[in-house]
Amino acid sequence: MAVIFKLNDKVIMKKPHACGTNEWIITRVGVDIKIKCIHCNREIMMDRLEFEKKLRRIINEEN
Repeated sequence: MAVIFKLNDKVIMKKPHACGTNEWIITRVGVDIKIKCIHCNREIMMDRLEFEKKLRRIINEEN
């Protein structure tokens, strides 16, 4: 079953970023996923398969 990602979803990654947090916001969805660190605003881009492996869970802010 495919996991559905939306823009501005808050996600928790398995490993923390260098700044100490593991919470990110999705800023681009496509073949690649771009995420932005909530704490330091650093952005990284990774392919969808790598993102799905490193993802712990999705926190949907909107209902």
